[in-house]
Parts: sequence; C-alpha cells; structure tokens
Amino acid sequence: MTLNLSLPTARVVGLGLAATAVLTFAVVAGGMVSDRVSARTSIDADEVKAALAKRLPKTQVSAIDCNKLAGVCEIAAGTTLFYTDKQARYLIIGRVYDMETRTDLTAARLLELNPDTLLAGAPQKAGHQNEEGKARPPATRQVELSSLPQAGAIAWGPTNGPKAVVFSDFRCSYCSQLSTVLLTIGARVEERPISVLGSRSLSEAVYCSKSQVSALHAAYAGETPQSPKCDTSGLDANEAFARTHGFNGTPVVVRADGAVLEGFRPAPVLAAWLRGGPAA
Repeated sequence: MTLNLSLPTARVVGLGLAATAVLTFAVVAGGMVSDRVSARTSIDADEVKAALAKRLPKTQVSAIDCNKLAGVCEIAAGTTLFYTDKQARYLIIGRVYDMETRTDLTAARLLELNPDTLLAGAPQKAGHQNEEGKARPPATRQVELSSLPQAGAIAWGPTNGPKAVVFSDFRCSYCSQLSTVLLTIGARVEERPISVLGSRSLSEAVYCSKSQVSALHAAYAGETPQSPKCDTSGLDANEAFARTHGFNGTPVVVRADGAVLEGFRPAPVLAAWLRGGPAA
C-alpha cells in the first residue's frame, strides 16, 4: 500500500533531489509499518545485523539505528541508506518524512553520511578553506582502473563523449538519476554493476541480456529482464574492485584519469568534472 501525502517539497542541497513527500509503507511480518507500531517494541540491532549478513552478504553495513523510527531500522551502507523491519525480511527503499517537524529525515541523514555532495556555490566547510580564506576544492581521490578486466562492463553512450566508469546498483534511485544525467551530457559510460542493495540477481539478468544497454535502462525503470545464464565472473571483479577501494555506496563515478567522485551530481557539475574540472 502506498500513501501519497500532499506535503511541501524540500530541495536537498547537494543531492539534486526534490523530496516528493511520498512515504511508502512496506508490509512486514504480521502487520504494517505504521503509527500503530508501539514505540516500546524492542528491536535488537545485532539480530538485524546478523540477518542482513545472511540476506545481503555482499553489502558492507556501516551503521544500524533501530531507535529512530518505531518498528523500523535505518541501515547505512557507506553513503547508501535504506530501511528494514526487525527480521530484516523486507527491504524498504525510499524517503521518510516527519510530518510533525516537516523534515525529510532521509535527506538529512544522507547529507550526514556524505557531506561532500554539497553543490558548488553552497557554503564551504571551514576545513575546505586555504590560509587566505578562499574556498579550495576537496582533495581528489585516485584509483587505478587498469586492474579491472573488460568483462563486467556495459558500455553505452556516444564513443566520443567524456569517459565515465560508473559503479552502480540497479536498485539505487541516485544511480537511476545519474544514468539520465550521463545520457543528457553525452558521456561515454562504462557501467560496472555492483550489489549494494541485494541486487546481484538483477545485475546478472542485465549483464547476461542479449541487449545489455536496453536491459540496463529497463532495470532502472523498475523492470526485471529475462535472460539466460552466462559467465558473470566480470561482476565478481567489479565487486572485488569496489571492496578493495572502499566503494560501499552507489553511485561512484571514476574519470578517465582515475579521479573518483562519490554520489550524485547534477549535469553541469558532472560534465565539467568529467572534462577535468574539480569536484564540487
């Protein structure tokens, strides 16, 4: 059941999103996540962590908070945020909006997890200024792409566009938005799916499809392609590379020179960065 709430939209600086004020309630064992769930209901975070380890063995959970929302645990995996019930059976991906304080709780937490997604023009943190008080760009992180095999990559976009190697999860809403932006700016994309939100079977379906690019965009649209089995060792290589370099969330964009950009950026910022500009 989906409950649509007519609430004010709140633009999230740095995430390029408008909070749509839509809160999705997921069915959990024995009932619904709702205001009828007693705040006294105890959820053992260690039990949730153990259950998640079994259900999402390739997801590196960095934080679990079962006290913020009644009956629901907030799960952070790097810069990715999702929610689950106390049995970790149901995965809830979406926005949580506090109607009393009129606050987008998901957006606020995402900014805590990844403050470097602040856009150019937003106030810089004190640590990002030089001695003259002028804002300076954040330090650039570099990785060596040569260790990645060709297998595991899905290439799309014009061949003459700026290269973007994208580590993505087909269930990640920011990844879906990023694919639209990359299409808009004419980037040459080398998409490398990784499983952060338990999406390995979906990644395999896309990768093994006879038309990978069509399947990729269909997956971002919420469809599950029907594909035969194939060699998916390339996807294993993607995930091993991501683990080695600490890519715990998605999306992660790597430029042709190995510079790394974590998180979503709007088209003008991303286009300038892919052509050698600083991260904003």
